[in-house]
Amino acid sequence: MESEPTRPEPRRVRLDHQQVRVLAHPLRMRLVGALRVNGPSTATRLAELLDTNTGATSYHLRQLAEVGMVVEDPDLGTGRQRYWRAAHEVTQWEASDYDDDPDARAAIEWIEADYIRFFSHHAERWAARRHEWSPAWRDAFGMGDFFMRIPATRLEAIKAEVFALFERHRDETDPDDPDAEMVQLYLAAFPLSTVLPPTEEKP
Repeated sequence: MESEPTRPEPRRVRLDHQQVRVLAHPLRMRLVGALRVNGPSTATRLAELLDTNTGATSYHLRQLAEVGMVVEDPDLGTGRQRYWRAAHEVTQWEASDYDDDPDARAAIEWIEADYIRFFSHHAERWAARRHEWSPAWRDAFGMGDFFMRIPATRLEAIKAEVFALFERHRDETDPDDPDAEMVQLYLAAFPLSTVLPPTEEKP
């Protein structure tokens, strides 16, 4: 019996100090995200997708390429048309990686704040359009929270296990399944506030 082909490990990058300083820009963040989600593209197509101009996308793609966040895809380019792809599928960092570099520390704090802004905007857009989805998807989407008292080492272990669970389900799912949709999963952990909204726990 032939074994099923395994997917290659996602290309990962642990952001160094130079990369984090270059990435801390709203358009550059969106460019990397668009290339990861949609695959290789040209500066012109990216400009249309992100509602900007080709000059801006070309400039920022070159800046990202200088630190290895994006690369040209010569197999797709024809003549003067240049295709770009994300150099990695997964970005990793720890906030403490940049404690010795004030500029890099400020950059990662900006990136993390931008994630929060993006998540808020994403959630609001979903809430406004959820009526367009089937009951099954409306029930599957959503969010919840959970409180516990644990040490930092156990929280790190939980994060690693949850991401491993995400990856296992991604790898075991047929991307051509007609019932499949592209979804975005977030993992967030914060210290417990003394002033809390009502708790909604969702399995």
